[in-house]
Parts: sequence; structure tokens; C-alpha cells
Amino acid sequence: VQLVESGGGLVQAGGTLRLVCATSGFAFGAYNIGWFRQAPGKEREGVSCINRRDGSTYYADSVKGRFTISSDNARSTLYLQMNGLKPEDTATYYCAASEEHSYWDNPHCKPWYDHWGQGIQVTVSS
Repeated sequence: VQLVESGGGLVQAGGTLRLVCATSGFAFGAYNIGWFRQAPGKEREGVSCINRRDGSTYYADSVKGRFTISSDNARSTLYLQMNGLKPEDTATYYCAASEEHSYWDNPHCKPWYDHWGQGIQVTVSS
């Protein structure tokens, strides 16, 4: 399983970035998949995820209305469009994928996923 993030960088507050996660080695359309982030000194948190069981999407309250998750199953690629970026969005962003496990509760978008990318830095300046 491979997940490789790209598209991060430095942007001013109010700006936009689009993260891309290129994947291989697993059934992309069958695995739960999502974006997570971790800021210095903070725990890793779920930003946005796609629940393959019912097709629903989850967004953390802090990003609702600003971020949009999407996937291209033909290309096995996941995207995160980030608009209206704020300094508090500064973090390392990770793409992750996982089969659902029996111990999962709702929402699924928690850092208990099985497979992770190496992460990419997003820095938003004020």
C-alpha cells in the first residue's frame, strides 16, 4: 500500500491549496479514505473522510464550508480542496486509508486508520 501526498506549501491567510493523494496497492474504491492533520504539540485529528460503507463524507467542524474532499476512483487519487485558509490550519497533513474495523464507532474519521502517507506541510501565514 502506498499513499503519496502533494500540493502543500506556504500560503497567506484567505488563500487556497489543493492537496492530492496518489495511491496504489489496495482497492481504492472499497477502503475508507481521508485526510488528517497534526500541528506541533497537538494530537493528530481527522479533517475529512469518506465512509465507503454508506458513501457519506465527514468534515471536522473547524473546516466545514471551507474544505472539500473528493476522490477519483479511476485514478485511485484523493483530493482536498482547501479554501479560506487560516493560520490555525497550519499543520502536517496526512492521507490515510483503511478497511473498516469492528471496533470503529462513528464518526470513522479518527487516526486509527491502517495505512498512512508520509505527510505534507501546509503553512498559513497571517
